[in-house]
Amino acid sequence: MSAVPVPLLEARCVAKRYGGLAALDGCSLSLRAGEVTGLIGPNGAGKSTLLNAMTGLVRADAGTVLLDGRDVTALPAHRFAALGVARTFQIVRELGSLTVFENLLLAPRRQSGEGVAASLFARRKWWAQESVNAEKAKALLERVGLFRLADQPSGGLSGGQKKLLDLARALLLEPKLILLDEPGAGVAPPLKIELIRLVRELKAEGVSFGLVEHDMHLVGELCDHVHVMAEGRLLVSGTFEEVARDRRVVDAYLGVAA
Repeated sequence: MSAVPVPLLEARCVAKRYGGLAALDGCSLSLRAGEVTGLIGPNGAGKSTLLNAMTGLVRADAGTVLLDGRDVTALPAHRFAALGVARTFQIVRELGSLTVFENLLLAPRRQSGEGVAASLFARRKWWAQESVNAEKAKALLERVGLFRLADQPSGGLSGGQKKLLDLARALLLEPKLILLDEPGAGVAPPLKIELIRLVRELKAEGVSFGLVEHDMHLVGELCDHVHVMAEGRLLVSGTFEEVARDRRVVDAYLGVAA
């Protein structure tokens, strides 16, 4: 019998309270390597809170988070990028006065020019690294369809274009796992088609995804496995077709008692 592979990212009995509200109530689920895993549920189910707890943005009150089997529960958010986990957000926080290209150049980790000593005494190394990062950024802008807007202020992008910029920034970190928080929210249909194409291509190249989303068409098109949350807990897991037929899922979305 073959061994069960270790999940890429896993939450075990994670709990988080805000005053008297249990945002997460002992939630356990996992994301597997090589897959696009969906996380769905009604508003207030705890999806984004769980994503935040699994990436160090909030500290869980209880439970454990594992990355490749390693306990990362107490790690701060900035450490996750070094471990190959990138994250996008429902509301993209671009630096609107900078160009699209300049926003992208902020993403790479450990840039030599960020240190005073390197910027003063190791300029050759600094410029060489900057040149490499610039070429990567140009290639990614071309890939996500924003190259023609590279010199435009990022504040002028549409909502969908900002989501693509956020994805490009995540890709500059060369991650093995990208967590997308409602990438389809406020995005026009043509850009959703582009997003689906990009995620499928990247998955074929070995990038895994976690996807928090309300757009069921997007979930059905992309996800290999889907977890459904309600009231801070895992309700049911399975393929999109399986969970869509589950009466508990219908009841949770319609607010009907099971």
